[in-house]
Amino acid sequence: MILSLFRTPAPLYAVVCHSTTRLVLAACSRTCHGRWLKIKPLVTSSTYASLTSRHSALGERGSEDHMCYRRTADVLHLPSRNLTTGQPGWYESMANSQPIHLTEQLLVTVQQATGLPWWASIICTTAALRTAVTLPLAVYQMVIIAKVEGLQVEIAGLAKRLSYEVSIRAKQQGWSEKTCRYHFKKNLRRIVSELYVRDNCHPFKASLLVWVQLPMWVSLSLALRNLSTGRAGSPSAIQEELAAGGALWFPDLTLPDSTWVMPVSLGLINLLIIEMFALRRPEVSKFQKFVTNFLRGISVAMIPIAATVPSSMTVYWLSSSCVGLVHNLVLRSPRFRQLCRVPATRSDSDTPYRDMAAAFVAKYLK
Repeated sequence: MILSLFRTPAPLYAVVCHSTTRLVLAACSRTCHGRWLKIKPLVTSSTYASLTSRHSALGERGSEDHMCYRRTADVLHLPSRNLTTGQPGWYESMANSQPIHLTEQLLVTVQQATGLPWWASIICTTAALRTAVTLPLAVYQMVIIAKVEGLQVEIAGLAKRLSYEVSIRAKQQGWSEKTCRYHFKKNLRRIVSELYVRDNCHPFKASLLVWVQLPMWVSLSLALRNLSTGRAGSPSAIQEELAAGGALWFPDLTLPDSTWVMPVSLGLINLLIIEMFALRRPEVSKFQKFVTNFLRGISVAMIPIAATVPSSMTVYWLSSSCVGLVHNLVLRSPRFRQLCRVPATRSDSDTPYRDMAAAFVAKYLK
């Protein structure tokens, strides 16, 4: 179709160019929504007359070719101006946001203040943030979980008493079994909520660690990505420092780890952390099994992802997982739990590490 246009007379070719231009202008605003509409190009008689008179006034073949070329260029350039709105996507907008730039300044300030190479500065910053921010939140999470677990005995006793009272009322009122279940669940939810308020241990508070740790992880990852690639207005001097700020088999922190040592180590450590939580509760529900398997899948999927991003991000992810593994081991210590005044529960053990090793051997090595 395109080749046939060059074999048409010049006036007709100009009309086709003009109509195509109008078609593109009308369709650009529609293709952005993923829908292709059949738009009939509108060519008026006045437009055709003006084009033919202009062609006759030119009189030379070179002028005709020049006019056709100019209109063809207009058609070729119109989609690039109209289809692109000029607005960045959500990922670029987040990478260029103010919290990410503040995180970049934090990383640069720590590196310049300590004078450490970039790989060591990233590890130290990660360890400091996780110890100062996420470790206290992890302790608070343990306190909430311990209080909720301590209430289970009281909730079980109240549930038995409530069941007896509902059965007495059902005989008096003539309730059906469905009505009895409705009143039992309704009053049990009210009783449990009152207990949570009394002891200030609503289970939702235990998720505070996730709501803080996840944004921090994303901010540091995007900040390192900007510094390593020079995007989002990051200074090129920092990128050059990162290019020479690696060590051992990853001398350039702006390039991915081609040996896959750090990506594979990242996946193994994440899987080890997940297994630590899975071994703590041998009897779990179907939903808990689904969540555990889902997290295992994410840990495995992170291996190829970590092999494609700059090594600075992989260093941060690996160091964050290592610090998290150490924190999880420390939080199992009875002395540390007693120091942090975590309430004792029935599931606590005086030898948690020995029990964990025995459960691992029984599950995977026997």
